[in-house]
Amino acid sequence: MAKQQKKLTPAQKAAKKKRQQEYMTIFVNGMQKRVKRPVTIDGMDVDEFIRRNADPIWLHQNEMWENMDLPEDEELFASEGLFEDGINEGWT
Repeated sequence: MAKQQKKLTPAQKAAKKKRQQEYMTIFVNGMQKRVKRPVTIDGMDVDEFIRRNADPIWLHQNEMWENMDLPEDEELFASEGLFEDGINEGWT
C-alpha cells in the first residue's frame, strides 16, 4: 500500500505559490531544470511593452532608434526614392 501524503501547511502553500510564480520548469537534456521566469509587464515581454507604449522622445533619449518608426512624410519620400544612400537626388 502506498504512503499517504501529508497536507501542506499554509506557510508551505504560500512558499510553493511564490516559487511557482517566480520560477518555471524547463527540460534540458531530458532533465527538469528550474529557471527564473522572464520579466513581464502587464503580462507582456518588456521589449513588446516598450514597443507599444514608448513615445519617440523616450526612445531617442534611451538610444532605441531601431524601435522608432519613420514619420509619415519621410515614409512618403522613402517610397519615392528621394532619400537613397543619404543623398537627396529628388531636390536640386
